Amino acid sequence: MAVPSPTGPAPGPGRGPSRLRALDGLRLIAALMVAAYHYGGRDGDVTKAWGSSPKTQFPTLHEWFAYGPLGVQIFFVISGFVICMSGWGRPLRSFFASRVARLMPAYWAAVVLVTAVFALPAVAYHAVSPSDALVNLTMLQQPVGADRVLGVCWTLWAELRFYALFALCVVLPGANRRRVVLFCAVWTMAAVIADASGEPFLDLVLMPEYAPFFIGGIGLYLVHRNRRDVLAWGTVAVGWALGQHYAVAGMWHAPNPAFFSYRSSFGIVLVVTLGFVAVAAIACGLLHRVNWRWLTTAGALTYPFYLVHEHLGWVAIGFLHRRMGLPSSVTFTATLGLMLLLAWALNRYVEKRLTPLLRRGLDRPVPALK
Repeated sequence: MAVPSPTGPAPGPGRGPSRLRALDGLRLIAALMVAAYHYGGRDGDVTKAWGSSPKTQFPTLHEWFAYGPLGVQIFFVISGFVICMSGWGRPLRSFFASRVARLMPAYWAAVVLVTAVFALPAVAYHAVSPSDALVNLTMLQQPVGADRVLGVCWTLWAELRFYALFALCVVLPGANRRRVVLFCAVWTMAAVIADASGEPFLDLVLMPEYAPFFIGGIGLYLVHRNRRDVLAWGTVAVGWALGQHYAVAGMWHAPNPAFFSYRSSFGIVLVVTLGFVAVAAIACGLLHRVNWRWLTTAGALTYPFYLVHEHLGWVAIGFLHRRMGLPSSVTFTATLGLMLLLAWALNRYVEKRLTPLLRRGLDRPVPALK
């Protein structure tokens, strides 16, 4: 998930280093959860890659891997925290430039790479049409109904809507505590009303099933600024309560052998709670000792890894397991390693070169016409 580097304001007494490296590590953990789900926690195209259901490949672990999609909800909590931190005290143009520069270079590279690989005759997966591939470069393929190149891009569409709401309601008028608290309160009520109304347009704009996670993350950034802020803690509590409700509603089903795997409601609530608790611990400075330099690299790899791991992971699994005959566990681990290596290459040769150029270009004032 694309969030900026978690570098916050200058730390106060006892608050530890300004760079929240533990947040980098948590982002990578969330990405690995999603990858575990895509490789071993569901049926579908990954079954074609393995040659049989992941249930057969991982008789016990598939039940744990099935909780992997909750990594997305943890991403959204982190995103709420970091986007609020990033937008605080920043003009709208600078905020827009930072978001576009952070999201697009690795995304463009991933779309081109996956499209090219899926077009190879030896790869037995459906490639989108050239027209839809071009639409995918805009990151707006989902609302216009084009086929998706990247399966995970639905989460980016949720992120884009969050950025737009936050930019218009908070960054444009100028971020401060009062405005941020009001934004969280109004969005919470509006999202609940949208859910109750059943109106598709309101649901599209206000995202009731995801809003509590973004809002909870924003509340945790306010906690980071002032641990004694009761309203901030209340915002977090409401976000957690509504978030676990929507997570259970979307992922729980009654025990049924016809389903791939059974997630218990307790397990879903537990994972959501642990995600909130982990970000809260970071926000309160309880993990400031988790300050290893390699976590910065882990955070930098998260977004490109998230983009490429699913579809290209299928290709890697099929080659390593069915063609080379490697055991399931070795294939699983090697595929994760290969996707992390590819993410490192994208970060070094695409993001580090294009992101600064794009940011400077977008943030540069446009001369007035004479």
